[in-house]
Amino acid sequence: MGLVVIKDRRPYYIKQAWYRFQAFYVRHYLEPQLTSLGPHPYIVKPWYIELFGGPVSIGSHVTLLGCSDKKTRLTVWSDQKNIDGINIGDHVLISPGVRISAANSITIGDSCMLASHAYITDSDWHGIYDRSLPPDTLSRVVLEDNVWIGDSAIVCKGVTIGKNSIIGAGSVVTSDIPANVVAAGNPAKVVRELDTDREMITRKDRYSDTEKMNLVFEASEKAFLDGNTFLGWIRSFIAPKKEMP
Repeated sequence: MGLVVIKDRRPYYIKQAWYRFQAFYVRHYLEPQLTSLGPHPYIVKPWYIELFGGPVSIGSHVTLLGCSDKKTRLTVWSDQKNIDGINIGDHVLISPGVRISAANSITIGDSCMLASHAYITDSDWHGIYDRSLPPDTLSRVVLEDNVWIGDSAIVCKGVTIGKNSIIGAGSVVTSDIPANVVAAGNPAKVVRELDTDREMITRKDRYSDTEKMNLVFEASEKAFLDGNTFLGWIRSFIAPKKEMP
């Protein structure tokens, strides 16, 4: 038996209107809550992305994904002034369900990728012996360029993860991880070194030509939605059909 696929029945012009609506929502409801948002963001279902506090700065070409059952949350919670907050670089991918919670400073470098349900925090949020108040000591988290955080991994306070390194799914990172390694486990330990003689292609390398990527994406969308009609789209709500590939 083949894989059952639910086809996108929207005509191309309806899909484009949907993209314009998302862009409108980003400009009028999401961006005003940010300290800065770089050009060419690709933000899907921004109403499922929750922002609290600040400052939160996001670079260019970010891919930020929201989902109804996996809300993405960027939170800065502090009574301190002049903190760094959350700083996200260029070409970063943030998947549905990611939580980034800062009391002081979380920096995410260019081309980093955060898989679903990853959690990054720079604080314990309560003292060990006085649990009525936050801890006195401020900490920070740094993900250097091109770090990949696996599904449901946790990155704890005081951690720096080196350039190009990968954190395995479900891992708990409690201490620094060097560059160009794979780390996994609880607590996360280095399990493999990457081959630094091989070429490393980052999201910035792949997607930096915005005009070219837009043309490729537009052609792909037109081909995928070719033949869709408005009546067919409406009919798919009333009497949806399963289709075989």
